[in-house]
This record gives sequence, C-alpha cells and structure tokens, in this order.
Amino acid sequence: MKFLPTSLPGVAIVEPAVFGDDRGWFMESYNQQRFVDGLASLGLPAPRPFVQDNESHSRAGVLRGLHYQLPPHPQGKLVRVVQGAVWDVAVDIRRHSPHFGRWVGVELTAENRRQLWIPEGYAHGFVALADDTRFLYKTTDVYARDCERAIAWNDATLAIAWPLPCGPLLAPKDAAAPAFAQADVFD
Repeated sequence: MKFLPTSLPGVAIVEPAVFGDDRGWFMESYNQQRFVDGLASLGLPAPRPFVQDNESHSRAGVLRGLHYQLPPHPQGKLVRVVQGAVWDVAVDIRRHSPHFGRWVGVELTAENRRQLWIPEGYAHGFVALADDTRFLYKTTDVYARDCERAIAWNDATLAIAWPLPCGPLLAPKDAAAPAFAQADVFD
C-alpha cells in the first residue's frame, strides 16, 4: 500500500498494490498493520478500529453529503469505489483547527482503486460520476442517529467545486441540511 498526503492534513489517499496477470488481478484492500504503518509514515495517528462496513449504490449525479457524526460517536471513514466513479470530498469541521472550513476533493474509481482516509472531525460527501456506482465505507464507530449531522453541499462559505454539469440528485435530508455557519461542528 502506498499512502499519499492531501492538501488537507489528516486526510490521506491510499493506493493498494495491485498484482495482475492474464487471469485478472488481486489486491489487498485492507490490512490493519499496513494501514496503521502507512498513516504513521505521514505523521498521522492510528485510528480507532473499524467496527462497521457500509455500501451504497448510486446513479450518475447523485450527491450524498456532507455527512458526519458528533461525539460520542464520531466516525473516521476509509472509503473506496468498487464499481463506477465518484468525486469524494472531505471538509475539516474542527472549530479550533487551522484548516477549519477547508476541503479536499479526490476522484475515486473502480479503475484507479484509490481509497480515501477521512478521520474523525471531518465531514464527508461524494457525487457519483457514473451510473451503477458502488461505494464502500469502513467506519470507526457505528451509525448513531442522535449524533448524525449534515452540512449543505452547496454552502457558499465552503465553495466546494463539485463537478456537476447540472443540479445533483439529493436525499431530502441533504437538500435541507444547514449552512456551514449554522452547523454543529467539533469543538
């Protein structure tokens, strides 16, 4: 596995080693010790253990986010695409961080097999770039409805440059998400 920093400290791209031949290919998508060592190589702390896996299926133009959970159930997420493509976004929502309100976007596809590590204290969202996109999440805490929060995907303060040719397809809760200035964030 190769670990690459992003412009947002704490968020990292993970590129697995892929071994291919005329039969197809093989890759190790997760190895706890390699993951911890890879984060350490970037000066990042080891996360809490992953306790839940989630999967979503989206058609092109579906935008999910920006989602996060507050303590006592904050979630770090290791995300990847196994079919299709997304443009994935992480936003630093730690009020006392020097990077508060900054975001980074990364294209994740079934072909590039990249993963993105998004630590606790960051909001997360993505837009599907292809029909039949399957997206996998490993999380460091379970889903907790009372801790779940969202931020408006199109918040003018964040000014995320979503690659959208037209308006996105949104869930009602994402369409009604509060602006960044009104959102509950990490203190």
